[in-house]
Amino acid sequence: MKGLATPAVIAVLAWTSPAAVPVEPTALAVMTWNVCTATNANCRLYQADAQQLAQIIGGYATSQPIRPDVIFLQEFCGGADRTLELGLQQRTGRKWTVRSLALTSNAGAPYACHADKSGRARGAQSIAIAVADDAVTFTSHPLSSPPWYVKRAVLCATIAAKRVRACGTHLSSGTRYDDRQPGAPYRTRQIKEMMAYAAKPGYRSVFGGDLNVAPPDSADGSAAGRRAIVPAYRAYRECDQNGTSRTGRWTHSADGRRKKLDYLFTSQSSKRQCHVAPPTSLSDHRPVYLRVEF
Repeated sequence: MKGLATPAVIAVLAWTSPAAVPVEPTALAVMTWNVCTATNANCRLYQADAQQLAQIIGGYATSQPIRPDVIFLQEFCGGADRTLELGLQQRTGRKWTVRSLALTSNAGAPYACHADKSGRARGAQSIAIAVADDAVTFTSHPLSSPPWYVKRAVLCATIAAKRVRACGTHLSSGTRYDDRQPGAPYRTRQIKEMMAYAAKPGYRSVFGGDLNVAPPDSADGSAAGRRAIVPAYRAYRECDQNGTSRTGRWTHSADGRRKKLDYLFTSQSSKRQCHVAPPTSLSDHRPVYLRVEF
């Protein structure tokens, strides 16, 4: 993976909002969705083939009140990259560029998606970003991860024409096989590192995805997980945040419990509009949409 920063640089950047640099005003719409297609048999998109994935994602890109220019995806299958590009182009009439990043084991081997219903391979379980119209540069950056489980990373898209840096990720979970230690140490580090990677001088930042922590002012999840996300709320505004309340509508449903795990953060001074899609059995997560004017 590219772009490894030193811990000292990460620590400084993660606690500092990007400096104000005069840039032309612009608007951007972003969608994030954990599509739950890779290995979770409880989701209807489990074992979906590339065409089905492209059709469903394209539908969410065109059927909701906010139509995204940038899409963050989690639990995606990298073998569908090109099909998704073409599907989005057909649905929207715009040119799209899709880049995915495979998640790897602690030994460095990619996690394979389960085969589709016809037995065809679908590539590795991935995070992905799709960007419409503009020329884009993608970079990937490793995140501190438990040495016994998945190596997490953040994938960033730098859009020079809009002076925007958009970064999506899927962070460790608090399960017994992942970030299991008291205090959520890995998610705490991952969020600070993600903020550092999203900051670029002269650019506006948008970042988020499935962060696997509940909001600070909710009663959900662990107290350590809720504390882990505090630095992001301190330096930025979250899509579904109202006033000073650091919470939002639920985005994840499993085992009869609903909570917010999916986020989109941007600058505190921006004008924001947020939308959370209706519940769906396609995935255990709901898509979240942000329209921002910088």
